[in-house]
Amino acid sequence: MNQPLYVKLTSPFGTFAVVWLEAGGAPSIRQVLLARDGTSGDKRARASFAGLRKGTDPRIEEVAARVQRFLEGEALSFTLDLVDFGRCSPFQRRVILAEHGIPRGMVSTYGRISRHLGVPGAARAVGSALATNPFPIVIPCHRAVLSDGTLGGYQGGTAMKRALLELEGVDISESGKVITNEFYY
Repeated sequence: MNQPLYVKLTSPFGTFAVVWLEAGGAPSIRQVLLARDGTSGDKRARASFAGLRKGTDPRIEEVAARVQRFLEGEALSFTLDLVDFGRCSPFQRRVILAEHGIPRGMVSTYGRISRHLGVPGAARAVGSALATNPFPIVIPCHRAVLSDGTLGGYQGGTAMKRALLELEGVDISESGKVITNEFYY
């Protein structure tokens, strides 16, 4: 197996890392690691991937730069052509692809996503799939909220989730609920 490589950049939310492999002359993104609980994304990457070393590839550097610009508030979307879904279960892949389809500035609920996927009653399973989304930001899992409109969890923390939604123009009350009657799906 190829040695995992990473690129790290800084953002208003701390240092993050994009971990990737070179496979058949093309890079494939294995994971995006955000800063969490005071631990930088690159430190989390080094703890998660044995033999990890810094690497460069213009396609990966472009994705990382786009993640950085997104975290700075730029309105961007991401293609999935470099994403390696190999570590995702078939259900998780369906969930994160549905999440990827939620437009900027909109939110959905875990329950609505489960119904959209044809598995009503699987809101917790959807939440679990998003909680372990290997590609946060590229797959904008911050756009899923609880059925009562409260934010729920996020890999980068609730404060980051709130800030990302607000950057996208989603209004959130002081009590931490999204202010909308329009949910996607």
